[in-house]
Amino acid sequence: MKKNILVGQSGGPTAVINASLYGVVTEGMAHLDEIEHVYGMVHGIEGFMKDSYMDLSEDVTQKELELMKLTPAAYLGSCRYKLPKDLPSRYASRSGSSIRFVGIPKTIDNDLILTDHTPGYGSAAKYVASTVREIALDASVYNQQAVTIIELMGRGAGWLTAASVLARKYQQDNPLLIYLPEAPFDFENFSADLTEALGKRPDVIVCVSEGISDISGRLICEYNDEARLDNFGHKMLTGCGKVLENFVRNHFGIKVRSVEVNVSQRCSGMLLSETDVTEASQAGSFGVCAALSGSTGKMVSFKRTGDAPYAMECTLEDVDEICNREKPFPTAWITGRTNDISPEFYPYVLPLIQGEPKRIMSQGLPVYAWRR
Repeated sequence: MKKNILVGQSGGPTAVINASLYGVVTEGMAHLDEIEHVYGMVHGIEGFMKDSYMDLSEDVTQKELELMKLTPAAYLGSCRYKLPKDLPSRYASRSGSSIRFVGIPKTIDNDLILTDHTPGYGSAAKYVASTVREIALDASVYNQQAVTIIELMGRGAGWLTAASVLARKYQQDNPLLIYLPEAPFDFENFSADLTEALGKRPDVIVCVSEGISDISGRLICEYNDEARLDNFGHKMLTGCGKVLENFVRNHFGIKVRSVEVNVSQRCSGMLLSETDVTEASQAGSFGVCAALSGSTGKMVSFKRTGDAPYAMECTLEDVDEICNREKPFPTAWITGRTNDISPEFYPYVLPLIQGEPKRIMSQGLPVYAWRR
């Protein structure tokens, strides 16, 4: 008897989550002797429980699949559905179900353990580095003291903010100061750092993760207003850039502005990393093959097998070893007075942002796939 594939997307999207979906669909359709249909949950498990799904193997053309590969956001729609607390781990296995479950990783935060990196991080890192470089150029046009604070995504891990170091064109270039959640933030030290930076050049760029906190664990964004909670009880982080902007204005009396890059970090299709797209598609394809071979309760993982030249292979890891755990940015790579990034980070991140896929354009704008 032939099998069916059911795939869903959940959580915050990335620029390449649809490339993973492309890998699942194309690999599934390549096994017509074993696979009858590839179904997609519409709005993840929440939509599926409401009987909302589509047949990706029949309702999506090959042309649409190729567009999907380079389309940001989540083609199937996403959800943030919290499963019941009394649902036991590995319920399908315990109940004797023959269904095989394989997870395809995705997060721009790059904070999953047991994988070298995650699909979505490379493109987001490329966007951050490019955008910070452009903001730095813009900030340099006036010959007066001014500070620009750029708030970037990162709740508890600073991988994405660390990528802003790639914006530098030479040593001592902007961003001069970079602060990650892995190191406690101190306003007195920040004042000293900024004084020193302004002594080097009049235009200073400061990059901060949204989740930076003080030595007591209090989020810097909470110095303004108490952060609200989402459906999972997580504090909704936003506003640390504005807190620092007010601090600089009150203590230095110079021109200052804060920029919250926000969702652009995960939804820019024009700054895709070709490496990221390729690997995301490989992850989806590998996941299908793993399920067909009998694997279940696993997540596709990336194992780096070479640096020069860069090489990676897909493997499997047990999801129970990954869930609810976080991979922080290495503290050994945080330098200066916890305000800079070590050169050791470069060989890790540079391979992940390489290449530009050939985009499909119309009248000067990118053409993307969307669910009708």
